[in-house]
Amino acid sequence: MIDRYTLPEMGRIWTEENRFRRMLDVEVAACLAMAELNLIPREAARKIQKKAGFRLPQIARYEKTTKHDVTAFLKSVADFVGTEARFIHKGLTSSDVLDTGLSLQMREALGVLEAALQELTALLKTKALRHKDVPMMGRTHGVHAEPVTLGLKFLVFYEEFKRNLTRLEAAKRTISFGKISGAVGTYANLDPRVEEKALRKLGLAPAPISTQILQRDRHAEVLTSLALLGGSLEKLATEIRHLQKTEVLELEEPFSEGQTGSSAMPHKRNPVNCERIAGLSRVLRANALAALENIALWHERDITHSSVERIILPDSFIMAHFMLREMIAIIKGLQVYPERMLENIAKTRGLIFSQRVLLALIDKGLSREEAYRIVQRNAMRVWKEKGVHLKDLLAGEKEVASRFSKNEFEDIFKLDYYLRHVRTIFGRVLKKRRYLGL
Repeated sequence: MIDRYTLPEMGRIWTEENRFRRMLDVEVAACLAMAELNLIPREAARKIQKKAGFRLPQIARYEKTTKHDVTAFLKSVADFVGTEARFIHKGLTSSDVLDTGLSLQMREALGVLEAALQELTALLKTKALRHKDVPMMGRTHGVHAEPVTLGLKFLVFYEEFKRNLTRLEAAKRTISFGKISGAVGTYANLDPRVEEKALRKLGLAPAPISTQILQRDRHAEVLTSLALLGGSLEKLATEIRHLQKTEVLELEEPFSEGQTGSSAMPHKRNPVNCERIAGLSRVLRANALAALENIALWHERDITHSSVERIILPDSFIMAHFMLREMIAIIKGLQVYPERMLENIAKTRGLIFSQRVLLALIDKGLSREEAYRIVQRNAMRVWKEKGVHLKDLLAGEKEVASRFSKNEFEDIFKLDYYLRHVRTIFGRVLKKRRYLGL
């Protein structure tokens, strides 16, 4: 499995170093935009672009006095730039820099998630095609229903994770906005063109209207998208967990050489990675709720959202990325036991063919009520009596046996009947004519 303690690609995005780096990007872009509009000297903007920097220990030291991270940051930047620093942050408010920098971080983080989700989605498609015709038991309420294939099961998840990818792409568009509009969003001390030019340099669009902040429904949309992704990952993990139960044992998550499942019981092979994913999905949902609570702020802005976001945004993105990487590793190493699947199909001794018999009897002229009564009565005997098979019991029913030839009766209990439209389903999902037989 992956090293769950170090996810440098996503973790780096949410470091203090990268947070201040994105804030500096905003400040420099604003200065360059002002220079283009002749609002500050062009030479000053060039020097700012060349010399601007910061030191984290210095920011931390200044913040002990200022009790304000942005002013501490600006003091550290000024130490690098010198006299031209007087043009930095001209007409801006803290949230111009914080929120626009945060949008840059979130856009970057969503790109990392998209790449991992695309990898998982491609894996699920590969598994679906590989196991397209592998029959297994379909279950409703946890009880044997009618046969499906393992490929169909993977195909359901493939289609669902495609929807998650669509949601992440939409969330990325929603958060790819910034604002450089001043203390209450009125551009009182700024030319609106500064915002347009600066954000264009950063690859962001200007919010059509803002207050002191970008409105938090944007951030809530992102976090709810992550929560939905977590829900799908939990759903897949839960499916594997059930199918790994000793009584079922149709699938099994990877178990590596030297791995131990229990300190007390040497035989244990537990679905711990799937369980971990299921647990973390609860935290993603809780964080999404916190993001929803952040939408309603006082007037043009308060800071009740700020402390919350410093926890839920890094944590949610890092968790979601970890969960995706973990699931990728699980799917890659997933153990599949087709023989066990066939054993489980046979376990209920023909009960899974009950609807097939019901419909065949109706086609032979029985009323639905009479056909249902005959099949259910014999099905209940199979549940209660050891060693009996539904086909044998029905063969002894005069109302049944008299209506079918031997071949017709045998055909009712063939597995292929249930799987004859598998290719059609694959064709619809994958949009490929060859699966539709066209």
